[in-house]
Amino acid sequence: MTEEESKVATEHLQEVSSDSTVPKTSFGTRLKAHYRKWWWAHLAFFVASTLIIVLCLIYVGYPNIAQDNINDSALEVSSLEFSSPTPNSFHLRQNATIVNKSSYHPNLDAFNATLSLQGGKPYASVEIPKLHATERAISIIDQDVTITNLEEFTRYTAAVLGGEEVKIEVRGRTGLNQITGFNVTSFSIKLTPDPDGANMVGTVLLPNPSVLTIAMGNVTFTNYLPASPFTNNTRIPIGISTLNDLVLVPGDNHVPMRSQINQTLVIGAIAKQYKDGMMPVEIVGNTSVYDGQHLTYFEKALQGLTQKVTLNVGKALQDAGVDASTLAALGGGSPP
Repeated sequence: MTEEESKVATEHLQEVSSDSTVPKTSFGTRLKAHYRKWWWAHLAFFVASTLIIVLCLIYVGYPNIAQDNINDSALEVSSLEFSSPTPNSFHLRQNATIVNKSSYHPNLDAFNATLSLQGGKPYASVEIPKLHATERAISIIDQDVTITNLEEFTRYTAAVLGGEEVKIEVRGRTGLNQITGFNVTSFSIKLTPDPDGANMVGTVLLPNPSVLTIAMGNVTFTNYLPASPFTNNTRIPIGISTLNDLVLVPGDNHVPMRSQINQTLVIGAIAKQYKDGMMPVEIVGNTSVYDGQHLTYFEKALQGLTQKVTLNVGKALQDAGVDASTLAALGGGSPP
């Protein structure tokens, strides 16, 4: 081959090479190559994303689900007992059933909870035991409780003794409804007082429509003649009644009563104002003493309650040996 022919062949080869098309790689091939090179970055992204989702479920989603179910649950208190009271503490025993209508049944770890009237400040704290919130879970609290806010606890006891319903965390018929139904079911008059000074003894009825059991110690009440012409239109005290070692339990409580009464005023009222022998009496709570110590949170609640009863004093006087003529002769007593 001549030099000229060789040159022509070389140029032709170069022309053919420059005009030929190199085959392109597929998308799948390029994707595989990308993951072979950057697999570590994608793995890190996957782990981080999964961790974020799981943490959000654990710390946000599940607690919100649990809280919604707790909010929708109901608390049925079957018994609630206050015992061993002191001026700044008491022993609490509560049996309750938590009704959970949800299909979600969480485990609740033990935790401290504050107690307060709804909308009020905490008056104490208790430890709620660990609980598996099934459809009907039993919760029992049995512990000594320190009163951390005496003023708020006094408000609570006033609500319990004076209200039909007490709102704490849930609604329930847990109040004593002003001890509605209070009555002196029987009594007798002693012309010669007993050694403790009692000259009238009897039995009072204290209905307790709630599940509460409350130890209140020795409770005293002041008895008043209501305002009338005989009392110069002013309510005046006629004596003190005492209920010793009072423990209110659910249901009707029939409690012994011992009273020190101003018999001169009583006889004068019967002779001049209530000649049929039926005398109205207003009874107001006074003191609550347990183990020699005043329980101010009960006392203030009791002092806000007034019960009205009508007593057949005429018959009680006759049973004591005071006949009509004697009653007329003694009827000169008048209020101070």
